[in-house]
Amino acid sequence: MQGADFILDCLVKENVDHLFMVPGGLVDPFLPALSKQTALTPIVAAQEGGAACMADGYARASGRIGAALCIGGPGLLNTVTAMATAKTDGSSILLISGEAPTHLEGLGSFQDASSQTLDDVGILKTLTRFSSSVNNHKNLHHIVRHAMIHLLTQPRAPVHLSIPRNIQEATIEAQYQTTGKNLTHPAVLSLSDAEATLVLFNQKINGTPPVKIVALAGAGIEHAECCEDLRRLAEKWSIPVATTLRAKGVFPEDHPLSLGVFGYAGTHHSRMAILDQPPDLLLVLGSGLNQRDTMNWTLKLNPKNTISVNLDTLALGTHLKGACVVGDTGSYLKWLEGKQDAIRASLESTRSKREAWIAGITAQPRLQNPENCTSRAYPLHPARIISELRKALPRDGIVLIDSGAHRAFAGHYWGSYSPLTYISATNLGPMGWAIPAAIGVQCAKPGKKVAVITGDGCMHMEGIEIATAARYGLPVIYVVINNAALGNVWLRAHVEGALPDQLTSLPDQDWAGFSRALGGEGITVRKADELAPAFAKALQTQGPTVIDVKADKRFPTPVEDWSKACAEWSYQE
Repeated sequence: MQGADFILDCLVKENVDHLFMVPGGLVDPFLPALSKQTALTPIVAAQEGGAACMADGYARASGRIGAALCIGGPGLLNTVTAMATAKTDGSSILLISGEAPTHLEGLGSFQDASSQTLDDVGILKTLTRFSSSVNNHKNLHHIVRHAMIHLLTQPRAPVHLSIPRNIQEATIEAQYQTTGKNLTHPAVLSLSDAEATLVLFNQKINGTPPVKIVALAGAGIEHAECCEDLRRLAEKWSIPVATTLRAKGVFPEDHPLSLGVFGYAGTHHSRMAILDQPPDLLLVLGSGLNQRDTMNWTLKLNPKNTISVNLDTLALGTHLKGACVVGDTGSYLKWLEGKQDAIRASLESTRSKREAWIAGITAQPRLQNPENCTSRAYPLHPARIISELRKALPRDGIVLIDSGAHRAFAGHYWGSYSPLTYISATNLGPMGWAIPAAIGVQCAKPGKKVAVITGDGCMHMEGIEIATAARYGLPVIYVVINNAALGNVWLRAHVEGALPDQLTSLPDQDWAGFSRALGGEGITVRKADELAPAFAKALQTQGPTVIDVKADKRFPTPVEDWSKACAEWSYQE
């Protein structure tokens, strides 16, 4: 088979069923190769960055590899933000870029971006775990296999392969063998580190074993697919659970032991349990301990009462001063479950006191200004929009959150009940990412209802990909919280004078009409009573629907606890 056929065959063998792409001269051999495939569906994006975002959404929703194809040079450069986003959030994108034939490198051939010119591989080395060119067709098999192992190894990260055109057309004799789960999902756990944590479960504090025990769950819980292990631990010993914003949904937010999100846009319950009344024992499970996960680093990690489990030793070594367990969170939780006899006496003896402590916290208001959820303000309050969408979307529906003021409103007011149903690029936060990413999510989960909460600023950046959703009849619901502003920036800037106000304001575009022009449906909502009917109609539509909701930019975001923490402390102290 030819090189292009070989690469597509590898994707299929690794259980990939969609390829997100933008055709171009340097990848022409893939087009007839795709015509031979029955297991791989090509999706042509409007722009290469959109294709990479779609692959990211597909990877996150499916837990598999998300694959994107484009030409090198200008095509690859359009993917840079999407690839950086995947790296910061731990997502498995395989980006395949076409390159000039090896014998023409450096001679001035059109769009040559090889190592002799722009060096596509070098550009993406800092944004991926592995970036390589294949300069000999005899190397294609093992370099692709290296790429797959890098893609699937925990913690996840994106990978890039540059395939010169002559390699795409070369005859490949090798047969690809899939990567085994023992390679990509090893149950890695430092047993000596784990054993040391038992002391903290049993230590006496003022003569009593730990009463106030809290678990803070990060993205490592999602990556290790151990949400049920976390739930069993919590229910077995009445341990309340907070999540980071990146991990929202790994523990059901309507569970009696849920504290909601801790950190940016977090709940009062999580703040009270973790900061106001510092726990006797804090279990940090799979969090990168970054600024937003730690409430601007106000989370104090005392070695006498903190257990942190992570495969990322850099995250552990940079921030942690407590007990470090190098390992997979799922492996640690399973190991701890097998050690119940070693911690039973301590945890059983303190259960009633712990439950009383939790009850005292959950008796207090969970959300900031919960009345916002029923606001009848005109233009609309973002919290009302989000609350009405939550009522309309099925419990197992998937929502993607874009970057902007709406991220804070969604993080705070949206209830998430299961993993991979709340998806957001939380660490880098590129505007407009969710618009194409939702296409990848819908392709990965065709039986699920998929919605996007985005803003008019995001639509300016990536809204053209609604044409892609329309082209393929994908029923994604795009809820545009249209406040005629770059919301978060405007909230800071407008108080600085007339020009900052002007520079952060936007014209009130007709986004419903924009969608109709691209082949989708469009609904404009101006009043709160129009929300429910609009969502109901969109849920019955076969293709994409943009719901242009006219919102008020003046409402402050629900980050009261976060803002207070930022004002009181800095990392340099």
